[in-house]
Order: sequence, then structure tokens, then C-alpha cells
Amino acid sequence: MTRTQRKDLVNSLGKMASILQCFTKHDRTLTLGMIQARTGYPKATAHRLLATMKEIGFIEQDRDRERYRLGLKLFELGSLYLANLDLHREAQPHVDRLAKLSGEVVHLCIFDGLHAVFVDRKEMDSGPSSLVMTIEGAPVYCTGVGKAILAFQDEATLERVIAAGLKAFTENTIVDPQRLREEMAATRKRGHSIDWSEHQRNLNCVAAPIRNASGSVFASISVSGPAERISPARIPVLGELVIETADTISRALGWTAPAKQAESRPPPRAAAS
Repeated sequence: MTRTQRKDLVNSLGKMASILQCFTKHDRTLTLGMIQARTGYPKATAHRLLATMKEIGFIEQDRDRERYRLGLKLFELGSLYLANLDLHREAQPHVDRLAKLSGEVVHLCIFDGLHAVFVDRKEMDSGPSSLVMTIEGAPVYCTGVGKAILAFQDEATLERVIAAGLKAFTENTIVDPQRLREEMAATRKRGHSIDWSEHQRNLNCVAAPIRNASGSVFASISVSGPAERISPARIPVLGELVIETADTISRALGWTAPAKQAESRPPPRAAAS
């Protein structure tokens, strides 16, 4: 392959990635015209790229041939990625244990730069946790799992999230940038985040950050439930539980806790309902 051919290939791959990013959970199907408008590509270029992506399974076309959607091959690749993810393998028993101790729903998420993406979920009174087959992203600024991650990112990442917009989902959603910055500082001080029905009404959540071997926060784990159960009185105990669980998973991934942090943390106890 010549240098020119390699350059053309990289350019085409970049354009295909731009087309994939046109789709969202709100815009699940798009017409050629919509894709052309969002990417700025000429109609012939967009059509050629879509034809190639359709051939390899990245894109599917409706029977009426007017609208496109993401293809099954992407789901297969995403599932394969999750199945090989060290986080899921190491965290699974701890997800089950946390659900048992707390009596609440547990979520495990990873950070994609703007969202907390769910990779595991344990329902109360269900069997062992398993891969979340429908990969969904949650806003990082108004969910427990998201705030537990965002609080430990650099300033540039926080500002990028703010610049993307702080949409109000409930009357409790923090939409003021300065208030969000203060909330991130409070989360770092506590060591865990709290979602006071900020994303869904009457649903509270407590979450803690998970670190990789280098100490960077890239994931989080949470317990969530109705506001009457995840009450202010239970927050301290649930906070201890999620921090202990997150730290245990982090150590399994190669992270070593600072000596003072490890010595000062009390042992977890079951959360009273």
C-alpha cells in the first residue's frame, strides 16, 4: 500500500466515524439528507460511505430505503469489547455482593469522555449480574455514576462537559456551572457522589469512583433506589459501602491505595433499610 493509499484509507475511516457519531439514542434513524447536513459531506460522498458501511454491517437501511440506522456488527463488536473488559470480569462478584449488602440496584459504568456508559447491572433478588446488552450512556453531571467519575477528571474535561450543555432533567438537576464545580469539589472531599433525584424523579443514587492501575478514575459503581429508601439517613452507610466496593475493584485492577487512605477507612457494614 502506497503512502497515498494509506492516507486515503485513514481519511475514509475518519469520515465513517463521523457518520456513526451522527446517530444518538434520540436520533436512531437518519435519512441521507440528515447525515449529509450533519457531516457536511457531499451527497455522493455520503452515499458512497454509507454503501460501504452497509456492506460490512456497520449500517443498516430500512426497507423503504429512505432511512439508515446503526448495524448489528457494531453491537457484536461492543458486546465483544465488554466481554473482554477486565473491569467486568474483576467487578462481577463485587457487584453481586454490593447488591446483597445494600438491598438496592447496583450499576457499573465506564467513562467515554462525556457519558457514563452502563456495562453491568444487578437488580434486587435477581441472579448473578451480567453484561448489559443494551449499552446506554447517562449524563455525567446529574447522575451518581457520572458525578463519581467527573469529580476526579481534570479541569479541561469538566469544562468540556459544561460546554456541551447542562440540560435539566428534573427540578433538582444542577444546571449552573459554578454550582456543578462546587458539587464536584464536595464529591472529591466525601469520596463518593450523591444524586438527589437529579436525573430521574424520586430516584436517589450513591456512587464511588473506580481507578485503574495508574490511579486514574475511569469507571464507577453505584447503588440506587426510590428516594424514600435511599434517604439522607442511609447515605453515610451507603457511601462507605460503595467506596469500599470501588476500592476493592480498583485494587483488583492493579491500583494501590495511598497508605493514609487505606488506614483511615472503616470497615463496611450492611446498609439498614
